[in-house]
Amino acid sequence: MRIFDPHIHMTSRTTDDYEAMYDAGVRAVVEPSFWLGQPRTSPASFLDYFDALLGWEPFRAAQYGIAHHCTLALNPKEANDPRCLPVLDELPRYLVKDHVVAVGEIGYDSMTPAEDAALSAQLQLAADHGLPALVHTPHRDKLAGLRRTLDVVRESALAPDRVLIDHLNETTVAEAKDGGCWLGFSVYPDTKMDEERMVAVLREYGPEKVLVNSAADWGRSDPLKTRRVADAMLKAGFTEDEVDRVLWRNPVAFYGLSGRLDLDVAGTDATHEGNSILRGAPRTDPASPATQASPASQETASVPASPEA
Repeated sequence: MRIFDPHIHMTSRTTDDYEAMYDAGVRAVVEPSFWLGQPRTSPASFLDYFDALLGWEPFRAAQYGIAHHCTLALNPKEANDPRCLPVLDELPRYLVKDHVVAVGEIGYDSMTPAEDAALSAQLQLAADHGLPALVHTPHRDKLAGLRRTLDVVRESALAPDRVLIDHLNETTVAEAKDGGCWLGFSVYPDTKMDEERMVAVLREYGPEKVLVNSAADWGRSDPLKTRRVADAMLKAGFTEDEVDRVLWRNPVAFYGLSGRLDLDVAGTDATHEGNSILRGAPRTDPASPATQASPASQETASVPASPEA
């Protein structure tokens, strides 16, 4: 089974998570830029973060046989902080980078006028750079937030079929689908969607343009939720082809719209800018976990980037 997690915040995860994800079948991820919990106080902290998503994190993922891409943006929550707004002026030079496959996460947190302006501006940036957009729907007043999002998308230069609306649930999926957008679902241990609800949505609406993600971050979340959804789908009677469509081909098709998706992680470097993920000298015991080969050296995770959905 091959799995592409289209929305996961690996900056907040450990290397143990990468190992477990690889063992579960995850071979590719997209990491959207997001709010880190601690408010940023200047654009410079965004730029360091963007650089890490473009350099260190792909290097770290590749050591475990996983292809890493990212989406970059001023996130909705921090769009309300005037100190952060100059990031919008810096984004164009980052949106031309090879591993940036969308503008995101953009959208709404509290549905303020500042969020309206940031969403409109960044949809325009996506259109200008030939990129799709990943849109965050608010955790509160979800249906109102979805409708407001769809209104802004319709008024933008970006076609709805280049927009992935994320954090959907049973109350919002129908209108998002009718709006012509791609449909994203975040599966969490306690909140948002769970495996059984996800299976029910797939039964009702089908697998077309549906992406399932773990959205794992620094809170209580599970980077293996994509695999758990795949297993639940099989148990519920979905075919292996339908599972592959939702968990692999759909995210490949959406992020492939960027023209930048590269799923080959063979031949990874030993260091990134002189740094490695190793700490200390390995033990000499050949049976020690520290001396075992990484997944990336045991198996090449190169897979075809088929654009078919």
